[in-house]
Amino acid sequence: MRNGGTPWTLAVPTGGDTLRQERLTRDLHATLHATEGLVVGFHDADKPTQPGHKGAGVGEVALWAASTAAVARPTSQVLITLIKEWCAKERHRKVVVTVGDDSIEITGRPDVAQERMVREFQDRVADEGGPEPDDGAV
Repeated sequence: MRNGGTPWTLAVPTGGDTLRQERLTRDLHATLHATEGLVVGFHDADKPTQPGHKGAGVGEVALWAASTAAVARPTSQVLITLIKEWCAKERHRKVVVTVGDDSIEITGRPDVAQERMVREFQDRVADEGGPEPDDGAV
């Protein structure tokens, strides 16, 4: 994310409820925006939110996140932890995180299998020039 790293795309799936998606995405934006060292913004609605998509589509709202400075913990760990805490506030919240061609769905109450998948995702992202991996993330 820093020094040419790939920014993260964050989407809050809501099963087609565009008003709820916008409300939750704005809430996630506020949570992440308050974190020092992170820059968060809304994707341009005319541009694709994921590879292979022609555009964000009507009613789709997505965020991008990137690191502005070196932080004590790797940026991937900070973002994943913040997303998990945000998801845990309300039942059925989840966030789809996409970095390059790789993506993962994060929930507020991950089980052991999802924890492992998140660590593997962080390792893959680090190999693609994303944020540094951390063995103790999540």
